[in-house]
Amino acid sequence: MTERQKDRPWLMRTYAGHSTAEASNELYRRNLAKGQTGLSVAFDLPTQTGYDPDHILARGEVGRVGVPVSHLGDMRRLFQDIPLEQMNTSMTINATAMWLLALYQVAAEEQGADITKLQGTTQNDIVKEYLSRGTHVFPPGPSLRLTTDMIAYTVNNIPKWNPINICSYHLQEAGATPVQEISYAMSTAIAVLDSVRDSGQVPEERFGEVVARISFFVNAGVRFIEEMCKMRAFGRIWDTITRERYGIEDSKQRRFRYGVQVNSLGLTEAQPENNVQRIVLEMLAVTLSKDARARAVQLPAWNEALGLPRPWDQQWSLRIQQVLAHESDLLEYEDIFAGSHVIEAKVDSLVTECLAEIERIQEMGGAMAAVESGYLKAQLVSSHAERRARIESGQDKIIGVNVFETTEPNPLTADLDTAIQTVDPAVEARVVAAVTRWRAERQESTDRQGNGDPFVFPTTQQALEQLKEAARGTENLMEATLECARAGVTTGEWAGALREVFGEYRAPTGVSSAPVAVPAESGSPLAEVRRRVDRTAEDMGVGKLRFLVGKPGLDGHSNGAEQIAVRARDAGFEVVYQGIRLTPEQIVDAALEEDVHAVGLSILSGSHAQLVPDVLDRLKQAGATDIPVVVGGIIPNADGEELRRAGVAAVFTPKDFGITEIIGRIVDEIRKANKLHPLHITASTEVPA
Repeated sequence: MTERQKDRPWLMRTYAGHSTAEASNELYRRNLAKGQTGLSVAFDLPTQTGYDPDHILARGEVGRVGVPVSHLGDMRRLFQDIPLEQMNTSMTINATAMWLLALYQVAAEEQGADITKLQGTTQNDIVKEYLSRGTHVFPPGPSLRLTTDMIAYTVNNIPKWNPINICSYHLQEAGATPVQEISYAMSTAIAVLDSVRDSGQVPEERFGEVVARISFFVNAGVRFIEEMCKMRAFGRIWDTITRERYGIEDSKQRRFRYGVQVNSLGLTEAQPENNVQRIVLEMLAVTLSKDARARAVQLPAWNEALGLPRPWDQQWSLRIQQVLAHESDLLEYEDIFAGSHVIEAKVDSLVTECLAEIERIQEMGGAMAAVESGYLKAQLVSSHAERRARIESGQDKIIGVNVFETTEPNPLTADLDTAIQTVDPAVEARVVAAVTRWRAERQESTDRQGNGDPFVFPTTQQALEQLKEAARGTENLMEATLECARAGVTTGEWAGALREVFGEYRAPTGVSSAPVAVPAESGSPLAEVRRRVDRTAEDMGVGKLRFLVGKPGLDGHSNGAEQIAVRARDAGFEVVYQGIRLTPEQIVDAALEEDVHAVGLSILSGSHAQLVPDVLDRLKQAGATDIPVVVGGIIPNADGEELRRAGVAAVFTPKDFGITEIIGRIVDEIRKANKLHPLHITASTEVPA
C-alpha cells in the first residue's frame, strides 16, 4: 500500500498589534522568526472607526487593542523589512477596510511588489459590526457599496486577495447559537454576492472568480463535536447556495474557505490556566476533520480575560498549533469522521434548521433589511441572555467559575501586574504628535503634484474632493481611495469625507425588544432584587429607579452592557441605554437630563483609566455627587483600585458572572449614595465582595 502524502498544515497566525507601528513591526518580525506562517493585524479602535488619534473620541483608545495606522507613513513602518509580495496578511478591519487595503497596496508598490501577487484577507464584513462588534461607521447601503467596490477591484486587480471574510466569529461572542451563526453569516454572504452581481462591475462569465475569493472567519467554542459539525454544515450550505443561487459549476470555486479564531468569550478570568485546555479543544474542532479543516488558525492566549497578552503568551498559543501539526499524525489521514452516523445526523439537523432561518431572513428582504428592522440584533441579545441565565443557574457548567471553584495558588498570576502586557499611557501623546507632524510636513510641492496638474498627482484636499465626488456618484471608490493614500490623506480625513456624503449610523441596540430571559418567579434571586428595587424607589419617593448604561469611547463590544441593561429592566429599573461610542460629556448630559439614580460604564478596550475619571469629574462639576458610578470590563486589579480611589462605587470584571447579583449591588450603591439604610439580603442573593 502506497503511503499517503501528508497534508500541508494550515496557515498559523497570531492576532497582534499594539502601541505603535514600530513596536508592532518588531513583534511581527519576531513572530515570523518563531515559525508563524502568516500575519494577522489588529488595528486600534480609532483606525477601525475612521478617526485620527487626536479626535475627541480617540482619547484613551490609541494603540490599546491594536496598532494605530493613520496614514501611509504608518503603513510603511508597520511592514518595514517584511516583503509583502511574499507575505500572507490578514487585516481585521471592516468599516475602513477599503482605506487600509489602499494603504497596504501603496506600501507594497513602494517596496517594488507586483500587486497581482499580493495574498491576504481584509475582513470587510460590516453586517456583524451592526450586530455584535460595533465598529460600523456608515449606514448599511453605503457600507455595502464600499464592500462591493472593493470586491470588484480586487477580483480585477489583486486576484489572489480575499477582499472579505464573512465573519460569524463575533456573532457567537454575542450569543449566537450554531444555527444563528451559520444563518446570519450565509445571509450576509448572499447580500454581498447579490450586490456585486447587480453592480455590473464583474462580467457574468467571471462571477465564479468572485465566489472563489469569498472567505469566512468563524468561531469555535469548547463544544467541539457541535462546532466541528457546524463547520461541515457551513460547507454543505455554501456549496448549495453558490451552485443553486449563482450557478457556479466549478467545484473549486464553490469550496468553503475559512479561517478561525477560537472562542475568546469562553476564556475565564477565574483559574485562567484552564483556558489552555479550552483553547486546545476549540482548535481540534476546526483541525481534526480534513473535510472541514480551517485554512488558517489563530489562537487567543490563556490570559486574554486578564488583559493584553505578552509575546511569550502568544508564543505558547503558536506552539500549541505547531505541536499538533508537526508532532502528531493528524495530517497523515483522510477525514476521520466520514461515515459517522452521529456526525451526519447532527450535520443534517443543522443544515435543515439553517436553511429555514436563511429563508426567513430572505423573506424579510435579506440581511440588510433584517439589520435595519432590529430583528437580527434582538435575536442575538435574547440568545445571549438565555446563555447567561444557564450559566448563572449552573445548568451550563464553567470550571472554576460556577463549579470546582477551589484552587491552588496560581504561579502564572502570582504577580497580576506582570501577567499581562500594558501599553505605556505616553504612547498616545507620541502618536498624536506624530500625526500632527505628518499633516504639517506631507508633501504638497509642485513636483509631487506633477507641476500642478491635479489629474496627475492631486493635493491632499483635491484627492478628498475627488473622493467625495465619486461617493456622490456611482463609480468604484477604490481608485479615488488609492489617490488619497498616495496624497498623504489621514484615516480620519478619508472617513470624514465619506461621513459628509454618506452620513453616520447608529445601529439598533436590541435591548428594548429582547424578551425576558430570567423570570422573576417568587422566591428567585431576581424576585428578591426586584423587591429591593421597588422598595428603594418607594423610599426615595420616585416612580421608578432610573439606571443609565453607558459605553464611553470607541469600544463597540456591547454584549455585556446589553445584558446588564436587559436584566436591570427585568428587575424593575427604567433603563437608559443609547448604544455605543459616546463621549464622557454626552454620558453625563444624558444622566442629568434623564435624572438617573445610577450610571454604569462598560469598557473592554483599556481606556477606563482616562474615560471613567472624566465622567466622575463632570458629574461632580454638575453637583451630581449622589449618582453612584459603577464600572465593568477587562480591568486589571491595580486599575480597579485606582478607579475606586477616584470615586467609582464598584468595579466588575469577567469573574463577576452573576448579572442578577450585579444589579443587586447597584441597588445597594444607590441606597448608600442616598443615605438610606441597607436592605436585608437573603442568602440566595448574597453577592461577592
